[in-house]
Amino acid sequence: MAAVVAGLALLLAVVATAGAVYTPLGTADPGALVTFGFAVVRFAAVAAGAGGVGGLAFAAFVAPGRRDGKLSADSFAAARFAAGCGACWLAAAIAAVPFSAAVAAGLPLGTVLRPEPLLSTIGAAEEPKAWLCVVVVAAIVTALAWPTMAWRTVVLALVLGVLGLLAPAMVGHASVGAGHDFATDALFWHVPAASIWLGALLAFLGYLRRTRRPDELVVRRYHRLSWICFVVVLSSGAVGGLVAARPDGLLSRYGLLLAVEVVLLGAAGTVLAAARGSSPRRVAVVEVLLLMLATGGSVALTVLVPPSFANHPATVQETILGYRLDTPPSWQRLLFEWRPDLVLGPVAVLACVLYLLGVRRLRRRGDAWPVGRAIAWLLGWLLVLAATSSGLAEYSPGTFSLHMVTHMALNMFAPVLLVLGGPVTLALRVLPARSGVPGAREWIVALLHAPVTRFLAHPAVAAILFAGSFYALYFSDLFGEAMLFHWSHELMRVHFLATGYLFAWVVVGTDRTPRRIPHLARLGVLFAVMPFHAFFGVIVMSKQTVLAATYYHYLALPWAGDLLADQRLGGGIAWASGEIPLVVIVVALLVQWSRDDERRARRSDRSGEAEFDAYNAMLAQLAERRR
Repeated sequence: MAAVVAGLALLLAVVATAGAVYTPLGTADPGALVTFGFAVVRFAAVAAGAGGVGGLAFAAFVAPGRRDGKLSADSFAAARFAAGCGACWLAAAIAAVPFSAAVAAGLPLGTVLRPEPLLSTIGAAEEPKAWLCVVVVAAIVTALAWPTMAWRTVVLALVLGVLGLLAPAMVGHASVGAGHDFATDALFWHVPAASIWLGALLAFLGYLRRTRRPDELVVRRYHRLSWICFVVVLSSGAVGGLVAARPDGLLSRYGLLLAVEVVLLGAAGTVLAAARGSSPRRVAVVEVLLLMLATGGSVALTVLVPPSFANHPATVQETILGYRLDTPPSWQRLLFEWRPDLVLGPVAVLACVLYLLGVRRLRRRGDAWPVGRAIAWLLGWLLVLAATSSGLAEYSPGTFSLHMVTHMALNMFAPVLLVLGGPVTLALRVLPARSGVPGAREWIVALLHAPVTRFLAHPAVAAILFAGSFYALYFSDLFGEAMLFHWSHELMRVHFLATGYLFAWVVVGTDRTPRRIPHLARLGVLFAVMPFHAFFGVIVMSKQTVLAATYYHYLALPWAGDLLADQRLGGGIAWASGEIPLVVIVVALLVQWSRDDERRARRSDRSGEAEFDAYNAMLAQLAERRR
């Protein structure tokens, strides 16, 4: 409680001395009640959301579970703690909806609470919509976490909780101005890591109070999780802080508060480093105090106006994209002007590093791993990097044709290479099997056989998600709306990659799926899906209206030329390039089919030889009896 009071006191002190925070944003001052009230409500929502998500992470991956997929006593207690925090998170999110609407409209709280202004403000502003999403997520998380005894349900609630945490962060101050693509991507890592760190720490403190002798495994897992969160929070916070403050704003009130945050996080890291050999309970108490102060400071940063927004007015292109596209694309710019994607870029690098470490461990153990699989995996992620971080990715929001190139790379080409790499098979061969408490290998197996995974791995579901998402996205208003915001543009990229991987995994994946499908059925699914891509390209080429016309007219790129002609070029790219990876899938599927037949034939030959030997032995035994 003292830590919560300290964090709240820091927040209120910053808000009281912030001065005019609405004039630079071009909105009216809603009054002190809204300013201070929304700060307190946001602090409660951030702390409670962290407790819910971090408690679920502790229950799923820190506290020892059971071999039958059920929660142990310590896991169940952490899940109950997460459910209680989820209920508080739900209440704070409900209160945040009218407060955020009042801030967006610049009206007193009493005026906004009337039905008509409240509904109109929610329809016009993004942040009230985000808090409504938090209300729904918090209710679902609480309902899932309170009665559950199943480990998979805890993981599902954890994933939903992380999405709920991200919703307000994606539409806040970080989502506007020049460089907001970097700032938004940084928050994608910063918010979940900070929340899991704080919430897992609170659950760990509760565990220490219930236990006289802490389990060494729990302590080791908690410290490992905390170190990962510390590294992610510090690195992502540095990126987001530099984008928001800029060098010329580091000496402002915003920059000084950033320095305080760095000091608090550094002190928390020092406490983590000194935790070995010390009393876990004392270390946890100090760590809670530091993280609650850091939480108050981070909420205060959402109240202050970022210096980059005040000192560097953004152009229309920077407002939409985060950067400018004044010059036309060229081969040199497409190849060498890289603007890293801070979401999929780190994922690609980490996936390659972990894969190579797994291959090295296998070889040190004396086991072999096909070189072709490793090459396919690395090439797949290299293609993802090129499609999301190269000059091609930088220019892809400017024209439909370049956007379609990145779409096809993420949805068609890269997934085929990634599934041929067999990452799950590699992980199951590298990770040790535990006889007592479940570990990483058992977690992977449990998730592979989860009902959600079995549903998504159904050929019909995978085919609908893979081919149907083309039509649902581009032939509705979703595409135009998604291109206006960086977070939704990033979500499109993740969706393209995930649905492509799912379909390729079901049809030709090296890793086993929860549903064993005959090769002939796989081939039938593939031939059933192939025409839809050709039809999509033909429809795009024949359309007489520009897709996402409002978005492209907002950009008003002088070099873009005829938008309808460029759209037809994009349809031709989708029609021509969509068949190439499908042909690769057909070849890989036929090769797998042939190899499976050869293995069955060898097994049959061995079985036949054994039966023949047994028959000869029986004849010899009968002859011996006759003699």
